[in-house]
Amino acid sequence: MDSHGQNEQRVVWAVVGSDIGPLLLAATGEGLVSVGFHATDAVRDKALDRLASRFGTEPVEAPESPLLAEAIRQVAAYFAGERKDFELPLDWSLISGFNRQVLRELASGVPYGSVVGYGDLARRVGQPRAAQAVGMAMGANPLPVVVPCHRVVESDGGIGGFGGGLETKRKLLALEGVLPEPLF
Repeated sequence: MDSHGQNEQRVVWAVVGSDIGPLLLAATGEGLVSVGFHATDAVRDKALDRLASRFGTEPVEAPESPLLAEAIRQVAAYFAGERKDFELPLDWSLISGFNRQVLRELASGVPYGSVVGYGDLARRVGQPRAAQAVGMAMGANPLPVVVPCHRVVESDGGIGGFGGGLETKRKLLALEGVLPEPLF
């Protein structure tokens, strides 16, 4: 406990290279808590400030931490085409309610190499008219790639939006064989 009687949560982080640019991975004792795209210094610092505010402790850079080491290995294996499923403990504390319900369904019910429509995902969680809310949940996903919001597409065949940018979404879908590899 800290001096205010609160349970202080240790947060560790690392920036790792990937085929879609640098990713910020952060973990707590519960598991991986955040994945951030385009982890330039400015983006990283802003994300770390948000985590510090949320958890009441300054995140510590610790790529060798047991809390992060397996996540780093699995992310590297995913981008190398050697892993189709992530088997990591996840800390869901940054998301709640409907958004958490949708993201848990996505994580468990939409496998590598497949896609689901926003409306279909809404139906899976018992809210058939909540396609737009599913889109909002995807945008609020604190664990992209690991919780594969890139696999959610429009029912008319459109790619839909993506917090990491449409080119990043295309690359992830190409990696999984859903889209052809970009020509350049």
